[in-house]
Amino acid sequence: MALHLIVDGYNLLAQTGRIGAGTSLHSEMAREALLRDLAAYRQRKSHVITVVFDGWQQGWGTEQREHRLGLQIIFSRRGEKADQVIQRLTAEFGSACAVVSSDREIIDFARAQGAFVMKAQEFVGKLHEGLNPTGVSAYKELDTGEDLRPKRGSEKRGNPRKLPKALRQRSRQLKRF
Repeated sequence: MALHLIVDGYNLLAQTGRIGAGTSLHSEMAREALLRDLAAYRQRKSHVITVVFDGWQQGWGTEQREHRLGLQIIFSRRGEKADQVIQRLTAEFGSACAVVSSDREIIDFARAQGAFVMKAQEFVGKLHEGLNPTGVSAYKELDTGEDLRPKRGSEKRGNPRKLPKALRQRSRQLKRF
């Protein structure tokens, strides 16, 4: 089932690591590279994707919407932040959408609306997953040697090797991406 994915554009762009020494976060070249990556992701996963960029400081008087590369791109109007547009879209779609942002205010609002939330860092790994022809993910986790599962006291019962229910549910939801 295709899911509507709402992406905080500049937030995700800051996490991709594509900003070089001479490239600004708000540059056209950086935005276009991100949009190409998202279009490739959309081809693989068939999700409807809306990318929201800030236009509140030097933007237009009205909200600008365009469709390119199979993506819906929204620039917020002057005086309105992308956060407000994302919150409005999340309220409209509710639990039928997923939100990609690391902004705490957006995360809390989206969860209250029943939307699935993924932080930008987490989505960057999903975005580039499958692009490497060797089959090895470009982003490797470092093994610290520690067990990531929570420690259980002697008073707990049940399978100590099984992750808590909330973590298992989140893991299942992440597999959709």
